[in-house]
Amino acid sequence: MSKPIVAVPADIRFFTETNWHCAQNQYLQAALDVSGVMSFIIPAFEHGNETDAILDRVDGLLVTGSATNVHPSLYGQDAREEDGPFDPGRDATSLPLIRRALDRGIPMLAICRGIQELNVALGGTLASEIHEQPGIWDHRKPENVHRDEAFGIRQDVFIKEGSCLARYLGAGAVQVNSLHRQAIAEAAPGLQVEAVAEDGTIEAVSVINAKNFAIGVQWHPEYWAKTDTPSRQIFEAFGDAVRAYAGAKTTIVAAAE
Repeated sequence: MSKPIVAVPADIRFFTETNWHCAQNQYLQAALDVSGVMSFIIPAFEHGNETDAILDRVDGLLVTGSATNVHPSLYGQDAREEDGPFDPGRDATSLPLIRRALDRGIPMLAICRGIQELNVALGGTLASEIHEQPGIWDHRKPENVHRDEAFGIRQDVFIKEGSCLARYLGAGAVQVNSLHRQAIAEAAPGLQVEAVAEDGTIEAVSVINAKNFAIGVQWHPEYWAKTDTPSRQIFEAFGDAVRAYAGAKTTIVAAAE
């Protein structure tokens, strides 16, 4: 059986005087090397993408992190300059893919910006500049350090007993590399909180009554997926779900023939 394929919504980046549709290497490499799946980067158009046509051709959805934030208008708030930068093409691509993938039972892993998109797609809200809130730690990426150090695993999150994540990582404290200035404010009605930081910040969610694997994490398991056990276990579980979905789809097609 050939490797299954996951859709990865692109980010829009402007350089060499033009827009590019991009995805960070770490996510694609972790998907290939640890999940055992290939990636199709989906162009981040504000209009024109056909969600079902995309999902017909893939076996999973990987919603990655990004340097941009979900536009506040999508969760009923006014946009402030400090809430940016924004990427309307990414928003217009990811949110419909998330909703439809869940409807169709297509496995999904959402990371960093991805967990925030998942929350907004299902009706939740986000909080900006959370480090300014009383009692909330500074979860932002450290400045003026090497990238490997910035993404170092150093923060505890606490996985809830009986949660979906507990099946793969166990319940209790797990050390992660969580780097963000936004976070879930109100969790969407369709989401279950899976893990929190010591300050109460929501760090992982799952979709209630999901038809398939549907988990979002605020941290970055892609960065150390080859060497860190919890990071690897998340990508392995996603890969297993994608392969199972692809196998079932192949069986249905074969039976129809």
